[in-house]
Amino acid sequence: MIITNSDGGARGNPGPGAIGVIIRHDGKILTTYSQKIGKYVTNNIAEYEALIKALEMASKLTKEVTCYLDSELVYMQLMGKYKVKNKNLLTLFLVVQRLQDKFDKVKYICVSREDMFQQLADGLVNEELDNKE
Repeated sequence: MIITNSDGGARGNPGPGAIGVIIRHDGKILTTYSQKIGKYVTNNIAEYEALIKALEMASKLTKEVTCYLDSELVYMQLMGKYKVKNKNLLTLFLVVQRLQDKFDKVKYICVSREDMFQQLADGLVNEELDNKE
C-alpha cells in the first residue's frame, strides 16, 4: 500500500503558502513534491491543497492509499465530525471527495507534527517558503 504524508503552511496566515508531499511504500520514500501555492493563502487551504496533491500523485501508483496529515481540522472534516462551513474550504473538500473515487480504499490518519515523515513534509513546505525566487 502507498502511504502519503502531506503538509501545507502559510506564513502570516493568510500569507505566502506552500505544500509538501512525501509518497512512500514499504518504509521507503518513493518521491517527494513541494510547491508554492500563492501569496495570500491560509494554513487550512494549504493543508487541503497538499492533501489534494498527495491524492493525485498516489492515484497514479495505487488503488489503495493511507494519507497521513497533521491538520486536525482537515482530518475531522474528512471524517464528518466537523462541518465544512468556509466556502473556500468546501470547494477543496469536494475536490478531495472526487479524488477519493479513483481509489478502492482511502484511509486518513491524523498524526502529530512530531512524526518523522510529517517533519520531512513540513521541511519541504519551509524550503519552498524560504526560497525567495
